[in-house]
Amino acid sequence: MRRFLALLGLPLVVTAAGCAPAGSDPAGPSAGPDPRWEAFHQRAAEVAEDWRPAPAWRSGYVPLQDPTVLVGDPGFTADTETAFRAGWYRDQIELPAARPADGTIRFPDGTMTAPLLSAAEAYRQLDQGDPPPCEGRPKAPGPTIEPGPDGSVSSPVATACVPLTVTAVRLGTASVRTSRGVADVPAWLFTVEGLAAPVARVAVAPQSVTPVPEPTAPARPAPADVVGAQHTERVDGTRLTYVLGVGACDTGITPLVQEREDVVVVGGGVVRASGVCTDQLKLEPVTVTLSAPLGGRPVLDVLTGRVLAQRAG
Repeated sequence: MRRFLALLGLPLVVTAAGCAPAGSDPAGPSAGPDPRWEAFHQRAAEVAEDWRPAPAWRSGYVPLQDPTVLVGDPGFTADTETAFRAGWYRDQIELPAARPADGTIRFPDGTMTAPLLSAAEAYRQLDQGDPPPCEGRPKAPGPTIEPGPDGSVSSPVATACVPLTVTAVRLGTASVRTSRGVADVPAWLFTVEGLAAPVARVAVAPQSVTPVPEPTAPARPAPADVVGAQHTERVDGTRLTYVLGVGACDTGITPLVQEREDVVVVGGGVVRASGVCTDQLKLEPVTVTLSAPLGGRPVLDVLTGRVLAQRAG
């Protein structure tokens, strides 16, 4: 029998407490899902029932996060994070154009051999172009003057108008969330000036990557007080952080989740503004605690039924 758990709470953090065993009945009038969000649970049940992954979900390589991965804490500044999120890079090295030998993807339940991209091919996927002109900001890194009587000059500091500079590259591995759990995947590790950890780009060639299944959204209109999720941000054991897309004037933002043995459906509940409001999407991160580690279960958006990708970093 499938089971689900409703987690409701504060806008940013939700902690499960007093969870009943699977198959048990509510212990009292306060147990069970909040009746305010019945429409969410009805729609989430439809999304979960419609989830029908292909056999490759359990036998192939189906990544559930961005192919650009941070390997460790990069020690971002506001400007370097802007460049990373936008994909602004420049290289100061010769990038190998030859493809290496096939690599091995190591899943919790087995391994898979796959052809790999060259470092040059991976860099072309990593680099999303040059930053736009930034009024009032330098177009190249400039020296920073340290305080003191001599005013000594330190190493250059990047600004929001400057791409990240790649100074070295090597073939290694990165941890990637997949349909078969977190896998150890071959990746090109780019050393970037100003970052304390490499930026990894998954090296698996496209022909070995199975895309996630196409979403199946319920035919009925979405509930007016339910909002969808944009992407996931972190998975830490049973704690799942994802980002809701809410209206600029929405209040009472409540993370909602229906957890099953094979799938997790997420969204949020809001109180809509009654007056005039700007037509603007606001991103609101929320965290919920699942009854079991996420593992290889997909996280589905309650509105569209699509699998949510995990954002890099």
